[in-house]
Amino acid sequence: MPDNPLRGWRVDRDQVSFVGTALQRPECVLAEKSGDLWVADARGGVVHIAPSGEQRLIAHQAEVERSPTEGLEARLASGTLPNGLAFDAHGDILIANFGTDRLEVMSRKDGTTRVLLDLIDGKPIGKVNFVLPDTRGRLWITVSTRVNPWMDALRPDLADGYIILMDNQGARIVADGLAFTNEIRFDRQEEFLYVVETMGNHITRFKAHEDGTLSNREVFGPPALGPGAPDGIAFDAYGNLWVTMIMADRLLAITPEGDLLELLDDGNPAATAQIERTASGGRPNFGQMLEAKGTLAPWMASITFGGEDLKTVYLGSLLGTSLAVFRSPVAGLPMLHWK
Repeated sequence: MPDNPLRGWRVDRDQVSFVGTALQRPECVLAEKSGDLWVADARGGVVHIAPSGEQRLIAHQAEVERSPTEGLEARLASGTLPNGLAFDAHGDILIANFGTDRLEVMSRKDGTTRVLLDLIDGKPIGKVNFVLPDTRGRLWITVSTRVNPWMDALRPDLADGYIILMDNQGARIVADGLAFTNEIRFDRQEEFLYVVETMGNHITRFKAHEDGTLSNREVFGPPALGPGAPDGIAFDAYGNLWVTMIMADRLLAITPEGDLLELLDDGNPAATAQIERTASGGRPNFGQMLEAKGTLAPWMASITFGGEDLKTVYLGSLLGTSLAVFRSPVAGLPMLHWK
């Protein structure tokens, strides 16, 4: 196997550019081979950014309006909050809505939205975070916590997150006891499912079986990833798993051998250390959390590979108003919709 192209490589800040303007909580990004981008937006849907740079908000109109007097904490923690995105088999957009606690599907044409899932075993599903289709047409859905308000779940001693599998038999829980479940990804062969445990500060993986069961739970890579908390993940074609670290604005990669590489540090180490000290005794202070950010993708939340060669990297964030963009030395692993 050739040498890993990420060893010895780091993001050059001088080569970072930006795409999009006036975005609101651009947490997740979908990229198409055509160059079109679809970005989660707190106004209740997505922003479509065309290759020309022209952009358009597509949202369910009843959920667009937000009170102008709402504070930042309220706007980040309540109301409609499109989070994880994916394309369904028809090209419409699956939305894990962290604010409405439901999985939705929205027409990319006019924003018409319907609910796919809001209950599991007869109970509200909780803080749905991410949705991932597989090659068998099934949907894998992560729920970060059952706690309400959800910010009370930002503590290392709570593990009430879980994973739902939705197929032609319905929806069922296939993994439980996860510490604030966040993004999930399959490897190239769909042999293992990789799971971000944000409050566990590590990546967990399961052996995935054809019937949808998961087994052999184990930590992938280091048991702790260092300052910040893992949020978004994506594989590249070599097999490295890229990881965004929110509240530290670090970009990492875990090699196939499990080694940890730091690719970018854009954070405020003193502020990150302060909120981690506070969080060890309970819910972190929101004002302190606001200080723990960088300038490129503040509260760095996700990573997406795009561009015709899949070597253009887009960073999603919770506090940014645009997407940070740079070139990678290795292509991303193509998503199911990449055609």
